Amino acid sequence: MLRIGICDDQAQARLLLRSALERILDEQNVQAQCFEFSSGETLLQWYERHAGELDLLFLDMELHALDGMETARRLRAVDQELQLVFVTGYADHVFDGYTVGALGYLMKPPTREQLESVLARAQAALVRQLGQAFVCRNGETYYRIPVGKILYFASDRRQVQCVTPDRTYTFYGKLDEVAAQLGGGFVRIHQRYLIRAGAVARLEGGEVTLQDGTRLPVSRSCQQSALLALTRAELEG
Repeated sequence: MLRIGICDDQAQARLLLRSALERILDEQNVQAQCFEFSSGETLLQWYERHAGELDLLFLDMELHALDGMETARRLRAVDQELQLVFVTGYADHVFDGYTVGALGYLMKPPTREQLESVLARAQAALVRQLGQAFVCRNGETYYRIPVGKILYFASDRRQVQCVTPDRTYTFYGKLDEVAAQLGGGFVRIHQRYLIRAGAVARLEGGEVTLQDGTRLPVSRSCQQSALLALTRAELEG
């Protein structure tokens, strides 16, 4: 599922771009979900609640009030992985987009060939990111969470929470399955907790303290294996 955002203050421009993208992706048998935003402010407000829920964003440079470049800078402050493509009616800022890691820069109206090229590069980048991300699902919503941002996982029956400094993601699953998917960089310290070794500040007695100050209990049955795993991770790091 490719999750695409379109931010443009002109409804007609959003409609034309969305229609063109949906035609291309339908022909490629790629499932996609599109989200539309009429301003940078609206996009940022939505992203506060839905960080990590977009893969690719087409962003108009000439937005009112908060322009496309400033919107992009604020997005980058909370999400380094989002694929950004600037769309504009002017060529004046053609190189500005690269200061925020833009994937591309398209003149309005973009041609089919340009959109196909951008989509191909975006999907290739997302495949590369998969090796550095944890993917989970809650209902119809998919989350792609950078592994380096994860602090820990907490389990309560079948419900699992993935905790990062910015947000907590909830999904259904088992910690054993999560641990198997993520491998040696994560350490089981309790029946309920799986932590990222790199997020640990210290381990003292029956408690581990993470870099953000969070304290979690270490069960007796896990103390020896947790200490060995954390020591190994520190040496290898």
